[in-house]
Amino acid sequence: MAKHLLHNKYSREDLRKMLEQESDHRTVISFYQYAKIEDPLAFRNEMYARWEKLGVLGRVYVAKEGVNGQISLPTHNYYDFKDDLYKVDFLNGIRLNVAVEQKDDAFFKLKVKVREKIVADGLDDSTFDVTNKGKHLSAQEFNELTNKPETILIDMRNHYESEVGHMKGAYCPDVDTFREELPLVVDKFKEDKDKHVVMYCTGGIRCEKASAYLKHVGFENVYQLNGGIIEYTRQCNEEGIENKFVGKNFVFDERLGERISDEVIAECHQCGKPCDDHTNCANDACHLLFIQCDECKEKYQGCCSTECTDFIQLPEEKQKELRKGMKAQVHHYKKGRVRPKLKELLIDKLAEANTNL
Repeated sequence: MAKHLLHNKYSREDLRKMLEQESDHRTVISFYQYAKIEDPLAFRNEMYARWEKLGVLGRVYVAKEGVNGQISLPTHNYYDFKDDLYKVDFLNGIRLNVAVEQKDDAFFKLKVKVREKIVADGLDDSTFDVTNKGKHLSAQEFNELTNKPETILIDMRNHYESEVGHMKGAYCPDVDTFREELPLVVDKFKEDKDKHVVMYCTGGIRCEKASAYLKHVGFENVYQLNGGIIEYTRQCNEEGIENKFVGKNFVFDERLGERISDEVIAECHQCGKPCDDHTNCANDACHLLFIQCDECKEKYQGCCSTECTDFIQLPEEKQKELRKGMKAQVHHYKKGRVRPKLKELLIDKLAEANTNL
């Protein structure tokens, strides 16, 4: 197979123009499956070629432990994609989570990457039985169990996800990554190992591993929401039952969120006005993920701070010159967190630029 078939070579702008020329709408879906893949690279290459022919765009991770994908494809190719996917033995019959809110430009390119794990959980899988998972709950079962006051409900997502939307009554850990969350949850509820523990995430994949780990460390009654928030919302809508999720469901694509309920539970990080619209700072030296209302977006020109606004006023060539080496000096990238070290660097770089004018 020719190597050029296995990687995208177009710029983001070219990809955007190509997408705008499509006559059909797109369907956004996600899927995952834990399974043993002997040669992840060979599998990755084969699937890239097959998916490219079907017009698939998105991000897919392949590892020896399985596959995790968030993609979009032309709606008329949905069933062809499904049939093709089900031809793979370990993917046959898996659930495809169709997004609550659709957007044609959720993705611009197809990326299929080989990783050590399909979710970075920080766990040594050889130390426990990853197949001994918690019991899966339907939407109705989830509502019934979480209505009981003694049930512990845990949001297995990161702070910037739960900030804009979460289940009523859920414990939402203040963490940046999934790998930070597991030990924190175990420690917080170490005295409650005999209680019913229910967990949920976006599409279910994080709970697959987390529920097995909690059982491994002694939690006796562990449950997980089948299909996560996406499938839960679908079932609630179809069955006409209460949806206990309030706000937006954060998603890892260009949409950055899909509305589940009308409530806005977050605030603009700059002015405090009710808002739950995530954006990435327009300064290429920053790209902080944060919440910004329309008024602040205009005031700060899409940036997270006055420093970043001032930085993007510089000529593009000057910005590129000043950005050199900045990433190496800012070691910790935290989504939704102000990074003092970066702000200090920006102030220094702006002073340097003004001195050289």
